[in-house]
Amino acid sequence: MAMRDLKGKRAIVVGLGKSGLAAAKLLQREGAHVAIVDGKTEAQLGETLAAYKGIATESFLGGIEDTAFANRDLIVVSPGVPLLLPALVSARASGTELIGEVELASRFIDEPIAGITGTNGKSTTTALTAHLLNMSGRKAFAGGNLGTPLSQRALGEGLLDVSVCELSSFQLESIVLMRCHAATVLNVTPDHLDRYASLDAYTQAKGRIFKNQQPGDLAALNLSDARVAALPTNSGVERAYFEPRFPSPSWILMNGGSIPGGFKEAEAASAMRIGKRELGVDDQSYTLRARTLRGAHNAENALAATLLARHFGADPESIQRGLDTYLGLPHRLETVMMKDDIEWLNDSKATNVDSVEKSLGAFEPDGAKVILILGGRGKGAPYAPLRPLFANRVKALFTVGEDAARIEAELGDLAPVTSCLTIQVAVAKARALAVSGDVVLLSPACASYDQFKNFEDRGNQFKALVRGEA
Repeated sequence: MAMRDLKGKRAIVVGLGKSGLAAAKLLQREGAHVAIVDGKTEAQLGETLAAYKGIATESFLGGIEDTAFANRDLIVVSPGVPLLLPALVSARASGTELIGEVELASRFIDEPIAGITGTNGKSTTTALTAHLLNMSGRKAFAGGNLGTPLSQRALGEGLLDVSVCELSSFQLESIVLMRCHAATVLNVTPDHLDRYASLDAYTQAKGRIFKNQQPGDLAALNLSDARVAALPTNSGVERAYFEPRFPSPSWILMNGGSIPGGFKEAEAASAMRIGKRELGVDDQSYTLRARTLRGAHNAENALAATLLARHFGADPESIQRGLDTYLGLPHRLETVMMKDDIEWLNDSKATNVDSVEKSLGAFEPDGAKVILILGGRGKGAPYAPLRPLFANRVKALFTVGEDAARIEAELGDLAPVTSCLTIQVAVAKARALAVSGDVVLLSPACASYDQFKNFEDRGNQFKALVRGEA
């Protein structure tokens, strides 16, 4: 049963983060009786719990047990909560509807939804897609896994043209009816394997973004990622393929023939080749400036965003203006300071090895100029894929956090290594080592929770240190 009329229904929200609070407010607005449950205790939740005052009539804290779900009509799960928790499995088996926060929100959003997922690049592509649409005169929301929960959009007033929604694999696990009128899977690389039995299982979770698409909808797929290109889509859905190339600091997006016959070589030296018919892109070429969107991975993100924006009617001229004016997101190869011809970059969002591969790949191998700060709470993935990127790029490696010793063991023969333990020490040592032309890059390849609240906190502390504000 897919429930939209919630008046008088007994609903419970599992997980009390930002998305949980937005879901609880939406449930309350729709007339449901709202309960909340979280594995943390009242003391651990602190001010977070206070936000639910006047919204939740019942609370179950300090554990997620069967008793919380007795006699419920609807369970709304926050993305960080595994669906295989015994109490949730039992509740679902008893016939209680269980959905995620984005599924709930989608039932109360009337404009079309653009969905964006992938291991890396989701947030940048989401923000860029909305920016391109807004530049074309369309009103677009950007959120989901990125910052503002989708339920917050559902709580808003007025009709927009598009809601652009970043979707994690965790969020996609629990969709039922949510339809993405245009959607993309940017890439799939090993991540969250502590939650998924295999990379194939993780890929399948990502592929659920296409689950409810209808004829005429768009599925944009990265042709250079074999797992992504092979994802199935529904009959009548337009499959759009994009293929990134990166020969220079500036990129041109060009049509290059059709996918079935293979890509034709572009007459000009282009950084991108796209299939005209499959992508629905006309002969317009776009130039992507390198200043705020550097690296092959951001060229890939720009391709996907362009395709999504074109699907919703953005004109070529507006797209070019959008590419010219997009400032990028914090903590993603973000320039913190340029002083004495030394560039300091905050890439705190690079929480896995694949992200750091893409970030290091943004620098030409024209001399060892990168002072790289790596480390934090490791995710179990090997650091070996970074080895080919050290040659003629990395001048020195500074390790921090819980996984510092493992990083040194796997990469320590490639560049001089200094164990810094903390980012404070790393910044001080980098300042002493760096000379004109160098780049100091915080790109940790690890989660932040060993020393910080989250990757934003890590990046903000790094920026404050670099600027002498801490």
